Amino acid sequence: MIKKRIALVCGAGGFIGGHLVKKLKKEGFWVRGVDLKEHEFCKSEADEFVIGDLRNLQVCRDVLDRSFDEVYQLAADMGGAGYIFTGEHDCDVMHNSGTINLNMVDLCSRLQVGKVFYSSSACIYPEYNQRDPSNPKCSENSAYPAAPDSEYGWEKLFSERMYMAYHRNRGLNVRIARFHNIFGPEGSWNNGKEKAPAALCRKVAETPNGGCIEVWGDGKQTRSFLYIDECLEAIRRLMDSDFLGPVNIGSEEMIAINDLARMVIDISGKIIEVRNIPGPTGVRGRNSDNHLILAKLDWKPSIPLRKGIEKTYAWIERQVKQAV
Repeated sequence: MIKKRIALVCGAGGFIGGHLVKKLKKEGFWVRGVDLKEHEFCKSEADEFVIGDLRNLQVCRDVLDRSFDEVYQLAADMGGAGYIFTGEHDCDVMHNSGTINLNMVDLCSRLQVGKVFYSSSACIYPEYNQRDPSNPKCSENSAYPAAPDSEYGWEKLFSERMYMAYHRNRGLNVRIARFHNIFGPEGSWNNGKEKAPAALCRKVAETPNGGCIEVWGDGKQTRSFLYIDECLEAIRRLMDSDFLGPVNIGSEEMIAINDLARMVIDISGKIIEVRNIPGPTGVRGRNSDNHLILAKLDWKPSIPLRKGIEKTYAWIERQVKQAV
């Protein structure tokens, strides 16, 4: 009889964590989820779901009360540009995420967890390599000399180094991925923490035909976005491999934000004007460099951006109609 693998998902009430629980269940895992809150948009499929604050060391001890084969540490204080780049939440972001990671990495090491996944971010990459919107540099080996453009990025970089230090000094079996703008249904769309795809889908869904939406900055800043299903596939490949990372998990389909807005408008079937206004924008350009993950894990995205945006717009349009 094959023993069922046991996994803990930290941040299971969030966007990526909620989808990850579903994927692990489909693969036959017994799953415990933990988060500050239950999932806002669906009932968790976890075998157990614990409401708990991972900044509290005792909560971490309680949820790690058995021998876990895999721990996925996705819990973090995060959000979109309106949350990260205004500077108003810097101390909360650094304290909350830093405390969670300090608690979890040490306990996972002491309890000899089988394998630990840490979700880092493309925000660790230096600002000086992302000034040209047409040619940003985000290869894994370009992270140093370090100069992230936000305290969120600095905390992620610190925690990457901490997980790697526990690997070197105490044998912790870690896997580290740098996410590049993951998007899809069942994520934040109207609470101030939504990212660009969700924010643009909401604005377009709420705007009548012939209206206008506002986009922060000149709209020429570029990003790449990865659909959630692709992200989950890459995470599981990384966990099943012998490669520690850090490695980018993202798409190389780069697009200007104004063009993303126009894509959403086209999907909606409406005629809507895009008006650029001052606002927080982050770096001028960012794009995933997938050479390393292709070489190490033989993985690359297969879903075009538009396909993912179509699914996301349909879900957010339903949320907007239900909220009326």
